[in-house]
Amino acid sequence: MAAETSERSLALRTRLLASMIAPLLVIAIVLGLAGATLIADVVRRTNDRVLGGALGAISETVQVERGEVTLDLPSAAFGMLENTERDNVYYRIAVGGELLTGYADLPAPRISELRLDEPRFRYADYRGQGIRIAEVRRSLPRIEQPVVVQVAETLEGRNALWRRLVLALLIGEVLLIGVAVLLVRPALAWSLRPLDRLRNAVAARDTLATPDLSPLRPGPLPVELRPLSGSFDNLLARLEHATEGVRRFTADASHQMRTPLAVLKVQVALARRGDPQALSEIGDAADRLEHLVTQLLALARAEEAGTSPPLEQVDLREVAVAVINRRIAQAIDAGIEIAFNAPEGGLPIASHRTLLFEILSNLVDNAIRYNCSGRTVAVTISREEQETVICVADDGPGLSDADLGRVGERFVRLTTSGDAEGSGLGLAIVHSAAQRLGARLALTNTYPGLRVKLALPTPAGAV
Repeated sequence: MAAETSERSLALRTRLLASMIAPLLVIAIVLGLAGATLIADVVRRTNDRVLGGALGAISETVQVERGEVTLDLPSAAFGMLENTERDNVYYRIAVGGELLTGYADLPAPRISELRLDEPRFRYADYRGQGIRIAEVRRSLPRIEQPVVVQVAETLEGRNALWRRLVLALLIGEVLLIGVAVLLVRPALAWSLRPLDRLRNAVAARDTLATPDLSPLRPGPLPVELRPLSGSFDNLLARLEHATEGVRRFTADASHQMRTPLAVLKVQVALARRGDPQALSEIGDAADRLEHLVTQLLALARAEEAGTSPPLEQVDLREVAVAVINRRIAQAIDAGIEIAFNAPEGGLPIASHRTLLFEILSNLVDNAIRYNCSGRTVAVTISREEQETVICVADDGPGLSDADLGRVGERFVRLTTSGDAEGSGLGLAIVHSAAQRLGARLALTNTYPGLRVKLALPTPAGAV
């Protein structure tokens, strides 16, 4: 436990903020890379269009006069290439492999790679600088060799324009992320407000001297928090049920034990004075006290909070025989005969042995205790469709209609009990245990006597 409490974890607000900003950063990086690539392509296309225009203007001036190639370099062609970065501009016009004018060392193309009158653009290195070359191949009348016109410029202007545009893109993304962070934080605070209300509702219980196990009242909750609040309320309800069971058991035990303990004190005092009947009364009081404690514990087990008990394979015939063996001495003392009828070979069912034993034990105990001497208690077990049925019948006075409606109440002494000793817990134990097992309980007057029928669910295919 100490290791678990010492572990630290990020706050939920930090987790949510990170989970929202991290994808935004990834998207910004992807958009930045894509934007830089797109900007580079736009800058290249735009400048190539200007470079191609200068190439076209120069190539249009190349003419043939008197069998010779002439040209008139227009100043406007070079003027359109001027920019603030003062890029260097180079040109070369050659007829075949012979230079007509321009820079002789400008990288020449392979003439065979150029298509007629179709400009081509390429990068190259010239005089230690990167350049962009636009070149075109022309065919002139009466000139056997092709004419190659090249115009080139350095890349400072292009690179400067690319940097400015990329910087603007980055600034925009940084501003976007910054604004998103500023807006996300109050949005998170607003979104987590129901969770704060739920936390405050739980924390408020710590300030109370007496534990408050009533359902939480955190106010309206979003759909995601309702299961959490509902589960917490269910836990509180189960804890309240368990606590109430402990309180009820303590109150019942203290209330019911007061009488036999008082009898014990009186009889002990009489025994000290030499009363010969005192020891016998002390023994009877001790037996009653033992019986009461046993039934209180049985009732506590039957009413144990939580889910249904785990199922186990139980031989119902074996359980019934064990109960009869325990009660046979009580039956002999009361002058009661116990008749047992069940199929041979065992009756396996999926149930809970302890609760079944408590049910049968209390039913047989009641049938003996409230029967008449010389009568019979019949215990019968049978299969009926998808149920296994246990019947305990006696020949006693039975129950009145008013008593039948009070079956299951705690510490209720029924009107037909007469002088028989009891704690008023037997049928309460049976009722609670039957509910936990999902069994049906039915009590019927048989005139004379009472028949108690317990129907246990049996899975299909059971033999």
